[in-house]
Amino acid sequence: MIHASAIIDANAIIADDVEIGPYSIVGAGVELGAGTKLESHVVVKGPTRIGRNNHIFQFSSVGEACQDMKYNGEPTRLEIGDDNVIREGCTLHRGTVQDAGVTRIG
Repeated sequence: MIHASAIIDANAIIADDVEIGPYSIVGAGVELGAGTKLESHVVVKGPTRIGRNNHIFQFSSVGEACQDMKYNGEPTRLEIGDDNVIREGCTLHRGTVQDAGVTRIG
């Protein structure tokens, strides 16, 4: 179920049984795997791939540009595997080209 107040980009790929809570934002280039649940006020930016059966709690920021001062807008991504719990207020950033351009979790 996708809450009516959630904002979903037309280019996001979302499995049929994903739950997206109130006021969450899912951007372009985001993939959400089956069984994943986003609580309220979660922001996911792409390119980000989130696998199956993940639970992301409120006020988390996922897939934002990295905080590394060497980052200069290069294409990078975030990959989150299956069966993870990401608690409230967490920030997970894309990788840097110095580290193969990807952050991998789970």
